[in-house]
This record gives sequence, structure tokens and C-alpha cells, in this order.
Amino acid sequence: MSSKETHKPRREFIKQSIAAMALTTAGIPSSWATRPVKVEKVQPVQPGFPEQPIKFSVIGMNHGHIYGQIGAMQRAGGILVAYYAVEPELMEQFNKRYPEAKPARSADEIYEDTSIQLILSAAIPSDRADIGIQAMKHGKDFMSDKPGIISLEKLEEVKKVQKETGRIFSILYSERMENKASVKASELVRAGAIGKVVQTVNLAPHRMNIPSRPEWFFDTKYYGGIITDIGSHQVDQFLYYTGSTRAIVVGAQAGNVHYPQYPEFEDFGDAILRGNGGMGYIRVDWFTPDGLDTWGDGRLTILGTEGFIELRKYTDLAGRPGGNHLFLVDGKETRYIDCSDQYLPFGELFSNDILHRTETAMSQDHCFLATEVTLQAQAQAQRIKMEL
Repeated sequence: MSSKETHKPRREFIKQSIAAMALTTAGIPSSWATRPVKVEKVQPVQPGFPEQPIKFSVIGMNHGHIYGQIGAMQRAGGILVAYYAVEPELMEQFNKRYPEAKPARSADEIYEDTSIQLILSAAIPSDRADIGIQAMKHGKDFMSDKPGIISLEKLEEVKKVQKETGRIFSILYSERMENKASVKASELVRAGAIGKVVQTVNLAPHRMNIPSRPEWFFDTKYYGGIITDIGSHQVDQFLYYTGSTRAIVVGAQAGNVHYPQYPEFEDFGDAILRGNGGMGYIRVDWFTPDGLDTWGDGRLTILGTEGFIELRKYTDLAGRPGGNHLFLVDGKETRYIDCSDQYLPFGELFSNDILHRTETAMSQDHCFLATEVTLQAQAQAQRIKMEL
């Protein structure tokens, strides 16, 4: 054996010893460096159905989120009765997708149909609150796409009518209620898997895709601003996962840093929030690059006193296919949970709430608080002025 071969094992031993020493010096046991990640997969469960199917209709389908709203109700056995939009082209598109439903001649035709229990809307955001007000005044419950309300003044009007009528005014925050990883995270948080939640961090990038956007998309008077619009999802999650029933806006900023051709548009916003159950940070933007395989790399980190959860909701840059990826780290192990088969209970819960006048899908107080904090953040946001 040559001199070089004789010393090779010794050199390897020294290298390993130095690496272990470095970890120990940093306060990290060397065994942690190779600790395996526990891989799990959520098992599917049979969906539940209310004892009676909910009959619902649609007024306004200016945003594609309406299809998710309809899907949530249909998964729970709901029956789409009729639909109406002021735009003939939207009526035509909707008819092709839902030929079993009746095209109404006016919104009043739907409001006055006593067989309809629920109205859904994804109209232009500035119109949604008024549609909800009319729905409630006609004895119907209402579910809006986000944002359901784009001004604090209109929020007060909605709250007044809701209290007078006793009807439900709901907003489907799909990034929590209709995302499988988010639903699994809710179960884990409630089970105490990471202790007491301290903070949520939400990153919500979106892709612009300018050719697909209507004119109202670029004007804040129609959608309320980027925090009002996209940020409403993140405020909802902050309140829900921290269990906060009160919250203040510590600081916020918003503005248009990259699209001068749309002076009334906002492409970036963020906010720091503090509630009586924890703290939160949100960042929203329209900067998803075309190289990503989906519309946005939405991420949520939930920090607890005994661990943390991280969600990669729509894609995993490390290469796992699809979305709905959940990572959990606690005092014992690191877990990866594939949530692709997680049951989404919102439609079932909301249907039962309509039938039994309960608040299991989302309390009315939470719906209004999420809206109020969102609108306060938008109103308080400092205007960003920068050159890229």
C-alpha cells in the first residue's frame, strides 16, 4: 500500500471530525445533519352532504373564482338554479359551462325567486356588496368572491343590513377554505401540533397575464387596491390561524413600481399586523415570472411556540409535482405531508349553516373583521415611490 493510500482513511476521519466539531460548536448535534424527513400522505375521506340540497344562483361572474364558489356548493350537493350578468358575452360563456341552469332576464328575477336560498357573486368587486345587500333584503344568504367589500363605508352598510335581516354575508377566502394544504394546516394547528401560534407570514405573488385582464382590473376604484384585493386572503389567514378576534395595522405600504402605463394600478403591497392572538406579516404582488409552472408560488409559514408549519400551496420549487405541500417541524422530527387528497369541508359546512342558521364554516364576526382589517391596511398604506 502506498503512503498516500495509508493516510487516506486518516484524512477522511479528520474531515468528518472537523465537520462534527463545527456543528457542535454551533450548538447543533452532528446527528441532526442527516436526520431523515418523515414523508406522509393525507388519506381521502368520504364527503358529507346536508340533509337537504341548497338551491343557489349566481349574479355576476366577472372573475373566474365564481367557478370555485360553484364547485364548493356542488360538492355538497347544491343545485345551481339560475344565473345573470349584465354582460351578454359572460352569459353566453356561462351557459356553455352550465347548460342545466336557467339564464335569468334580470337580477330581480333571481332576487324575487323564493325557491333560491343562496346567491353567489364574483361580479366586479365594487358591485359585490350591493348585490349582497339586495340578496339579504330579499331573504337570501350571500357568498361573495374576495374582496366582498372595498370601502369601510360600504362595510358599515352591509353590517347594518346583515344585522337587520339575520341573513349570512360570507366571503369565500379560497386560499384558506379551498386549499387542501391550508385545511390540513388548520387541523394541525387546532390539534396543538406546533403549540401556541405566534405569527403567520404570508407571501402571495400573482402573475399579471395582461392580455387576459379586463379594464376594471387596472383601476383601484373598481377593485379597491392590492391589499384590499389579494391581501384580504392573507388577513383572513392571519386572523384565523392566530385565533385573533381583534387586530390593528402596525404598518402598511402599497404602490405601482413597474407598470406606469396603468397609473391607477397597484402591483406591490405589504403589511404588518398585530392581533390579540398573535402577529402577522403579509406581502402581495403581481410579479410572478413566466418561468414558473403556475400563477404564483403562494407560501404560508405558521410559527408556533413548539414548532412551525410551512405551506407551498401551488408549487414546490424543489421538484415535487403539483401543489398542496405541507412541512412541519417540531421538537421531535421534520415531516412532509402530501395534502393532495385532503377533504375540503367548506361547502358541506356552509350548506349546513344555511339550513340550521349556524356559523361552522366561518363566523359572521370573523368575516367582517377580516374585511375591516384589510380595508384599514389599504387605507393606512404609505404610497410606494421608487424607480426600478
